[in-house]
Amino acid sequence: MKKNIFRTLSVVVAAAAILTGCASKNSANGRTVEQIKKSGKVVIAVFSDKKPFGYVDENGLYRGYDVYFGDRIAKDLGVKVEYVPVEAASRVEVLATGKVDIVLANFTRTPERAEKVDFALPYMKVALGVVSPEAALIEKPEDLFGKKLIISKGTTAETYFTKNYPEVELLKFDQYSEAYNALVDGRGAAMSTDNTEVLAWALENPGFKVGIESLGSLDAIAPAVQKGNKSLLDWINNEIVSLAEEKFFHADYEETLRPVYGAAADADNLVVEGGQM
Repeated sequence: MKKNIFRTLSVVVAAAAILTGCASKNSANGRTVEQIKKSGKVVIAVFSDKKPFGYVDENGLYRGYDVYFGDRIAKDLGVKVEYVPVEAASRVEVLATGKVDIVLANFTRTPERAEKVDFALPYMKVALGVVSPEAALIEKPEDLFGKKLIISKGTTAETYFTKNYPEVELLKFDQYSEAYNALVDGRGAAMSTDNTEVLAWALENPGFKVGIESLGSLDAIAPAVQKGNKSLLDWINNEIVSLAEEKFFHADYEETLRPVYGAAADADNLVVEGGQM
């Protein structure tokens, strides 16, 4: 009997030690810079289907404007990078649950989101845009009354139209690829998301045009970390300021966005250097 009690107590103590060890690896606010460096890997959430910002190419590799930045973050941390695909509606959740260290998924900074995650300095500026078939071009929000507007769940487009144009029926999808397929199939009159993204998509899809190029306020796209992770937040902010010396994000634009936009967009109207809007 005593042996069984002793054995049970030993198991309980061992389990407690394991749990304590796990807790020590990750703070309640996410991994610190020191812990990331010690592990040899930084985990970053990006889109896998939002070209040219975050997507998987024909070779199965992550590419895009956000990924270019993620590669540099890993390099300057001195670690490898693991990219985790994320849907728009899950960007807050993957941070809150500690599944990733950083979100670099075309993440627009809003007051509501800032209550749940910590945003670093911006690296891009953006407004909403609306793309539709050229033959039935949507040129103002009122053109959508009585029609369906396609959006992705958890985006600023969903928030904006729900608040400002409740007359517009929203057709919602989890993934951007699903939303664009719905537009091509004619299941909605138009689609709305970041103007930078719809412009790029329209350029690659003949028969569609961005009829509303800028809607709502000019917003900032920024990296996000788990709420309270001051160590990683400060490191990213310092990194963004430091990268301004080499005009890193202009180089990122030329590598990842210029081949898509060509003369249809100006880098200075989109890129943010040193976190200064």
